[in-house]
Amino acid sequence: MATADDSRYYSEHDDRVGGTKHRNRKGRGPFRAPMYSDQMSRPKHRGGHGGGGGPNPRSRLHDDDGDVTMSEGSQDSTSQRRFNPYGRSNRHDRNRKGGRGGGNGDNGGHRNHGPRGGGLGGFGGGGDGNRKNWFKMTIPYGKKYDKDWLLTSLQNVCSMPFHAVQYHTDGNKAQFYVEDSTTANALVKVSRKITDKDGYKVTVIMNGCPPPTLIHSDLKPEDLEHLKQCMAKRFDGSQQALDLNNIRVDPDLVSQNIEVTLNRRNSMLGAIKIIEENIPELVCLNLSNNRLFRLDDLAEIVSKVPNLKILNLSHNELKTERELDKLKGLKLVDLSLEGNPMCNHFKDQVDYVSAIRERFPKLLKLDGHDLPPPIGFDLEVAPATLPPCKPSYFSSDEIKSIILCFLQQYYSIYDSGDRQPLLDAYHDGATFSLSIPFSLQNPAKSSLGEYQKDSRNIKRLKDPSMRFRLLKHTRLNVVAFLNELPKTQHDIASFNVDVNTYTAILLAFTVTGVFKEVEGKSRDSYRSFSRVFIAVPAGNTGLCIVNDELFVRNATTEEIRRAFVAPAPTPSSSPVPTLSAPQQEMLAAFSLKSGMNLEWSQKCLQDNDWDFERAGQIFTGLKAQGKIPDVAFVK
Repeated sequence: MATADDSRYYSEHDDRVGGTKHRNRKGRGPFRAPMYSDQMSRPKHRGGHGGGGGPNPRSRLHDDDGDVTMSEGSQDSTSQRRFNPYGRSNRHDRNRKGGRGGGNGDNGGHRNHGPRGGGLGGFGGGGDGNRKNWFKMTIPYGKKYDKDWLLTSLQNVCSMPFHAVQYHTDGNKAQFYVEDSTTANALVKVSRKITDKDGYKVTVIMNGCPPPTLIHSDLKPEDLEHLKQCMAKRFDGSQQALDLNNIRVDPDLVSQNIEVTLNRRNSMLGAIKIIEENIPELVCLNLSNNRLFRLDDLAEIVSKVPNLKILNLSHNELKTERELDKLKGLKLVDLSLEGNPMCNHFKDQVDYVSAIRERFPKLLKLDGHDLPPPIGFDLEVAPATLPPCKPSYFSSDEIKSIILCFLQQYYSIYDSGDRQPLLDAYHDGATFSLSIPFSLQNPAKSSLGEYQKDSRNIKRLKDPSMRFRLLKHTRLNVVAFLNELPKTQHDIASFNVDVNTYTAILLAFTVTGVFKEVEGKSRDSYRSFSRVFIAVPAGNTGLCIVNDELFVRNATTEEIRRAFVAPAPTPSSSPVPTLSAPQQEMLAAFSLKSGMNLEWSQKCLQDNDWDFERAGQIFTGLKAQGKIPDVAFVK
């Protein structure tokens, strides 16, 4: 049984399964009826900005306008205990505050019907006694996701609105807290209903827990004002530098009985809030000797102090360089880490410098020592998202026509249920291989498990003999194996083709797209595939495959949403085999001239009785009116 804080027993969340069932959306097409498309929107998370401001940073630190409010929620006054199936009482819960509970403080075997006596098991009466209804939500491997994307995706599919309290990462996990069981259960129900861009399902795990540490221990407004005055004395406006070294023992704070401990969330966020409101142009920050053991709360500074170049984290308690990943957005040129346990984990100085510079490529000084100039590309603005997928690339119109006709014929047979005729498409000495993602660890629970035993992912397979045995040699063995794979229906409109190599005697091209399985236990599961064909000429215009490499993964949520938007022809009525040679030539020409894919080009021509000129006029008019969907141009 996995505990709330034990990540060792979590199974990986990336053993992907097929998506939910989707019906094909049928329609008459843009050439006979108007078309429209659904639009999706995502909520935006916005934060407020505090007041303050003045002629210079020091004067702003002395401003009295506006208090900093740090509260994140409220608690109720009841209590909850977890059932212990082994009958051992939780002695840690007895009278921890010392004497408020009365008796022996052990009410583990009694139901609490309401407040009475001196409290509930030693936790009543005070602000720290509210242990009911808090749950820690864990997303295994959630560290790799952008926080806003993850929370927005969860909210989009969750049946209840929720507030993620103290979102943070712990190792490879992402974690946050919610305050009641109804919300926690609603979040658990969306587990594995979100597919990331790599095709992996996002898992959500729930564990009951006590209230998050210090969630209600925000600094009082008057304490924040004293901290603000203290920080003003430690600020050097000429250097834009703030010295918070060992601030917990600052005489100005100690004399007022104000405890500012920066390894606690309330203190760190209070200090960052003051910096954001008064000196956002800060360049140098000293946080040495503050017992920092994690940097989740300091990560807030990445977006709020964009000019920070010099950071001193020396003589703290950072145990691993992975904590620095939370500050990756800072463009640091000078960093001090000496005196942290992590510094003792490296074999030599070269490894140490390499690990730190991996997080901060522009770093010029580490622990006071100059580093050699960095080597890299200096991009002004890093792209926020991946660039859009470009349309297919063909080296010439002639090659385009040959490949598109080949793919139409190949997949009409492949999806027909009887793949034996594909023997004519392969060379006598053809070779085939199949692979699926390397990180798939639990095939028994994954719909991709059917592909697992034949996967030749050489990142997973180290045995040379096994690598060889998983290759399918000769066309008889290749087609026999293809017949064993799940029956499919490919979305021709989703295909993207890139020609890699073209000579007079060799053609290599890659096809990517989406298909769904139509039979078996994974019926209606959506897959994304990438297939590399290497072919040689056959006959006048045909191709003969000599090498075929297929990669299969689960389709992403976005790929599933876009799949089969246009009604696809059934395998038995696939267009190419039933078209005459002149019609195939007209189809290729119309697709080239209109820019539409073959499927939509054929619909247009058929709707106009294969009258090339009339079809072109109808197409031009509909395109000008914006009635042709984008999917018609996806090749």
